[in-house]
Amino acid sequence: MAIGQVLNHIKASLPEGVTLVAVSKTHPMEAIEEAYAAGQRIFGESRPQELKAKAEALPRDIEWHMIGHLQTNKVRMLMPYVSLIHSVDSERLVREIEKEAARVDRVVDILLEVHVAREESKTGWSGEELTDWLGSDSWRELRHVRVRGVMGIATNTEDEMVVKGDFEALKGWFDRLKPLFGERFDILSMGMSDDYPIAVACGSTMVRVGSKIFGARDYSK
Repeated sequence: MAIGQVLNHIKASLPEGVTLVAVSKTHPMEAIEEAYAAGQRIFGESRPQELKAKAEALPRDIEWHMIGHLQTNKVRMLMPYVSLIHSVDSERLVREIEKEAARVDRVVDILLEVHVAREESKTGWSGEELTDWLGSDSWRELRHVRVRGVMGIATNTEDEMVVKGDFEALKGWFDRLKPLFGERFDILSMGMSDDYPIAVACGSTMVRVGSKIFGARDYSK
C-alpha cells in the first residue's frame, strides 16, 4: 500500500482531536515528500542533524517535532526549525532550551518525557525527579519555553495489559500536571506504530507513527 493510502487509513481511524506525527527518522526525503503530497504536515525526527537537513530541503510549512533523546549540546542546532520537542527529560535540558530559545528570541513548545516503562534503558523523568522540579517553582520563571504536555513510551512487550498500565500512568501524570500549567497544557503524546490504538483508548491526543507509514527503518543510516 502506498504511503498516502496508509496515512489516510490511519487518520480515518483516529478520533477527532488526536494528532498524527509521521515519524520520518532515517527515511529518505522522497518518502516525506510522498507523505506531504498526501496532506501530512507534521513529521518527527530523532537526530538533530537529520532534522536540520530535512527542514532546510523540504517545504517550509512542515512542522518538525523532535521525538528522540536530545543532548544539551545539540539544542542550538534545532532552534531555527523545531516546532515541538517531545523528549525533554531533565531540568538541565529545560534550562538549555530556555537559554537557546532566548538567544534567538523564540518561545519553544516542549513536552515533559516521563519514564513509565519497565525497561531502565528508556529515558524520561522519574516521578521523584519531576515532583522535585515542579516543587521548586523554577519552571514558573521560564519565559522562552512553553510546557505543552507529557510524552512517554510504553514497555516493549506483547502484554497489552502492561502497555495499557504504562499509558494509564502517563495519563495520570497529564491530569495531575494540567492544573499547574492551565489551558496551554493540552498534549499527551503516547502511542507508536504497534500500540497507538491502546494509547488512544487511554486518552492520547498525539500519536507517533513511523514504520506503519514508511515501512521498516534502515538502522544503518
